[in-house]
Amino acid sequence: MKEASYYKKLDDLKIQCNLCKHNCKISKGNKGICGVRQNKEGKLYSLIYGLCSSVGIDPIEKKPLYHFYPSSQVFSIGTVGCNFKCLHCQNYNISTATPGYSYIKKMTPEDVVNFAKQHGCRGIAYTYNEPTIWYEYTLDIARLAKKQFLYNVYVTNGYISEDPFREISEVLNAVNIDIKAFNESFYKKICKAKLQPVLDTCILAKELGIHLEITYLVIPDYNDSDKEVETFCKWVGEKLGSNVPIHFSRFHPDYNMLNVPPTPMETMIKIFNIAKKIGHFYVYLGNVPISEYEDTVCPKCGNICIKRVGFNLTTSGLNKGKCSNCGEYLQIIY
Repeated sequence: MKEASYYKKLDDLKIQCNLCKHNCKISKGNKGICGVRQNKEGKLYSLIYGLCSSVGIDPIEKKPLYHFYPSSQVFSIGTVGCNFKCLHCQNYNISTATPGYSYIKKMTPEDVVNFAKQHGCRGIAYTYNEPTIWYEYTLDIARLAKKQFLYNVYVTNGYISEDPFREISEVLNAVNIDIKAFNESFYKKICKAKLQPVLDTCILAKELGIHLEITYLVIPDYNDSDKEVETFCKWVGEKLGSNVPIHFSRFHPDYNMLNVPPTPMETMIKIFNIAKKIGHFYVYLGNVPISEYEDTVCPKCGNICIKRVGFNLTTSGLNKGKCSNCGEYLQIIY
């Protein structure tokens, strides 16, 4: 255990956790909604500091991040628990697990950084389950990683509070934030959370200069209407900019939404065209069999700058972050 950051003491040994936007008020002996932060005698503790449920070496494109160190390898780690309760969670085996999960392994921050370097990774991704809820662990790792010239990446639901996000922004290089739908009723019913705090985190990430990409999982009859997608795309353009990469990911049935069918390809292509028509430069489709929707295309001349087939990349159309044909800068970090 490690004493947690960002909480305040209340009366009768109660505390309020201010790490995420739930701002859980926790009585003595109880845990927050995430299940991994507990009030012990009026102090808040993280129960998962230094504990990993999952580790792996991934291409950065798997996060997905398409405009951040293309084709680099990233050391990915995750723990257990989550501050969302998504009915369609695709990592539910760890997001619903407790700190006593049988596959959990102890790894110090030094261990994580050493593993990343030993395996030739360019950076570390905090992923698989929501990194906000193991904030203290990620922050200590990220500080060590930065000293070793490794990048740090959050794959997150964006429900982190402003103060901790500002603190970790000093060592955080990139984020992929899930915007799970563009209506509050979806967030309340499907995720047991709210939309607006996620949008606020997206805006703050841009203000702080963190590289930002957005993922939107398209679920049939839940968040795939033309109107909702158009509203979402217009918001991104107005608040974040047309050059922020958007990844529309195809849904497959999982966890407590097994009765919902996979997203039709016709829907995915329609959404791709809506986003392009609104004016977004970099729109990608994930979990689809047609690779052309994963290519990075120059918004000025149409040249294919990065060709993607699965996680195999060809960058012959790119020259030092610019289109090799017309010289347009493509907002790609190397």
